[in-house]
Amino acid sequence: MHKPHGGKLINRVLNEDERNKVSKKLERLYHLKLTEEATQDVFNITTGVYSPLEGFIGREDYINILDNRRLASGLPWTIPISLDVSLEEAKELVRHNEVCLLTPEAKPIALLHIKDIYEFDKQELALKVFGTTDAAHPGVRRVGAMKDRLVEGLIDLIDEPEHPFGQYTLKPLETRVLFEEKGWVDVVGFQTRNVPHLGHEYVQKTALAFSDGLFINPVIGRKKKGDFKDELILNTYETLINNYYLKEKTVMSVLNMQMRYAGPREAIFHAIIRKNFGCTHFIVGRDHAGVSNFYHPFAAHQIFEEFPDLEIVPLFFKSFFYCQRCGSVANEKTCPHQEIGQINFSGTEIRKLLQEGKLPSPELMRKEVAETIIAHKEPFVE
Repeated sequence: MHKPHGGKLINRVLNEDERNKVSKKLERLYHLKLTEEATQDVFNITTGVYSPLEGFIGREDYINILDNRRLASGLPWTIPISLDVSLEEAKELVRHNEVCLLTPEAKPIALLHIKDIYEFDKQELALKVFGTTDAAHPGVRRVGAMKDRLVEGLIDLIDEPEHPFGQYTLKPLETRVLFEEKGWVDVVGFQTRNVPHLGHEYVQKTALAFSDGLFINPVIGRKKKGDFKDELILNTYETLINNYYLKEKTVMSVLNMQMRYAGPREAIFHAIIRKNFGCTHFIVGRDHAGVSNFYHPFAAHQIFEEFPDLEIVPLFFKSFFYCQRCGSVANEKTCPHQEIGQINFSGTEIRKLLQEGKLPSPELMRKEVAETIIAHKEPFVE
């Protein structure tokens, strides 16, 4: 099995004896309530999804990530994983070495061992991570809504949060054991925040043809308006896998994490996460993690040239379409018919058809998948 990012899979989940000791002092600690997104980050840090991070990053790593897209150690890392607090909260936190982190429902989830509290520039953060300060970008808007200070500290997980789709939530330790039990050496990871059309199926099966297994890993968490809802993404993939995939060659597990829409930077981040899950290859499509027209369609391909030490192989798919003359899904390397008889996989057009209650043609989407979407009363994030 290939090593996780940084060489060690992080596990900061307290065992039963440790939890019993901690529980006796929780009431005496200062309590800090987290957002749903921060709660997801806590789970991902402590279970190794974000290896090698062991807590919310400090200012040295923060600066290096913004300026060099690497941790202070030099290890590739492109998205700052930080905890923002208000000035009032910061004034209270400086009085404590250790605080209890709460879920949005006020359930104790983790201990935060505070090391530092520092200032940051929201404009700089937005510009360097997203390449813009335009408030039309959803990531920029979220940065603008952040509180005024960042907290550095190691985290110990007391209790696993309740996941909306717990039956599909596997930790990196579990996926690595599962892949090994299946005898998979080369594992292809697929990131998605959409329901599958025939083009997605083509990409996944093309990659699977020269590997041992396919790991479909939908992002479950906050998304922008107009994206497909989480439960629908899972339902459509269940339908597709049950009808058209070899079960022994396919594993689906969710990634509990918000989309940041950081384009090329987020593509690297997504690859690192799948490396931690045990993948050796990662599919990078057109406009990966993009939004509107903020990034060049293939910026997420080009950035991998700057990270030869990433230790996961990116698989680039530039364009694919249904060729009526070939009678199959094809790409620019396999189809000689140029634009004659080509049907492009337009997400906008597919959404429009589905909103009108119409089934996309079988050249665009499996009938069973389309019917699953139409049967859903409210398929899109409002």
